[in-house]
Amino acid sequence: MNQIREYFEKIVTLSDNDWKIFSSKLTKSHYPKKATLLRVGQIEKHLSFIEKGSIRFFIPKEENDITFGFYFENQFISAYNSFITQTPSTYQTETLTETILWKITHKDLQEIYNQTEIGNKIGRKIAENIFLTKSKREQSLLNDTAEERYIKLLTEQPYLIRKIPLKYLASYIGITPQALSRIRKRIS
Repeated sequence: MNQIREYFEKIVTLSDNDWKIFSSKLTKSHYPKKATLLRVGQIEKHLSFIEKGSIRFFIPKEENDITFGFYFENQFISAYNSFITQTPSTYQTETLTETILWKITHKDLQEIYNQTEIGNKIGRKIAENIFLTKSKREQSLLNDTAEERYIKLLTEQPYLIRKIPLKYLASYIGITPQALSRIRKRIS
C-alpha cells in the first residue's frame, strides 16, 4: 500500500488524514496468470493500482484478439469509460502474470472525492494520465508505420519487449505476428 502513497506524493502533498480515509477503502486482491478481471458486457466497479504484475486490455475476437493496452507495477488501471459511466464494458482485461491489485470501488471513490481535500485533484491527475497514454497510442497508430511503432516500443517501453508475448505485441502495434517477425529481422 505504501507504493500508492508514494505515487500520490509525486502529485500532491497528502495529509495523514486524507491518506487514512483513502487507504481505509482499499482492498487487496491476488490473481493468477491469465485471470480475467473484466469481461465484455460487465460493468467496471473498481479503480485498481498494480502492486505487482502486468495486465492486458483487449477486444476478444474469434481468431485474434485485438490488444490495445498493457499496464504494469505502480500504475492505476480501470476499464475507465465503463468505470466513470457505470455502463457495460466493450473490452476485457486479463492478467499476463501473477498480479496483486489494490482496489477501490466506484462508490468509495466518490466518497473520497467528497470527504478529502485533495481527492478531486488526485482523480483528475489519474484521469489525465489515462487520457495521455491513450491519446499518444492513437496518434502513433494514425501517423507511424508499423516499423516505427515497434522501434518506439523498443526505445520508450523496452520492458514491453521483454515481458509481453509477441502475439500480443503484434496486435498492440496493429500487425500480424508474422509481420512483426519480419520487422524484428530487418532491424536487428
